[in-house]
Amino acid sequence: MSTQTISKKEIINAFQFRHATKEFDATKKISEDNINFILQTANLSPSSFGFEPWHFIVVQDKDLRELLKPVAWGAPLKLDTASHFILGLSMKASMTKWDSDYIMSMMKDVKQFPEDVIEMYSKFYREFQERDFDLDTDKKLFDWASKQTYIALGNMMTSAALIGIDSCPIEGFHQENAEALLREEFGVDTDKYGLSYMAAFGYRKDEPAHGKSRRNFEDIVTWK
Repeated sequence: MSTQTISKKEIINAFQFRHATKEFDATKKISEDNINFILQTANLSPSSFGFEPWHFIVVQDKDLRELLKPVAWGAPLKLDTASHFILGLSMKASMTKWDSDYIMSMMKDVKQFPEDVIEMYSKFYREFQERDFDLDTDKKLFDWASKQTYIALGNMMTSAALIGIDSCPIEGFHQENAEALLREEFGVDTDKYGLSYMAAFGYRKDEPAHGKSRRNFEDIVTWK
């Protein structure tokens, strides 16, 4: 498989372009081709053990967006103006425990491992959960799954920036109330999935007032 080379300058320019857009131009919509491209980069994102413990809901219905506002204090302006609004869900313990039906199906049906490899992989994954990372509670397992789902978020925002599309990650929501809403109005099985973040995508209404402020490169990297 060959890949088309993107220059380092183009990539850095995309990172300079990207900022947490607070308000979008509501008159501009992302094309179906471009939003599918962004979502495909989530689909192709790496995850621990390759188990993809995520699901993404694209909320385009205006009534459902309105229902989100009371439980998401960081989102109202984005819900009104973003072209596309995505909920990043992560799997809970019932899905990610080493011996769950989902994990077994991933190994057998998706990865199509032979039985001896499934047995070996299961052993490694169980040791990872019980010994290496001490994932012994439902909360710890959900937080671990969320880490994987955030990788997909980073890739979606970067791929969007590379094609001139803006984004904003959102953690400004009440998790318990938001999940109750997802259960009651979105049909989400909250025994299986929890809400890790929201993300808005579209085209900025205004240019940011200031450039990026970042710590010095030398302050964040240590060579040994």
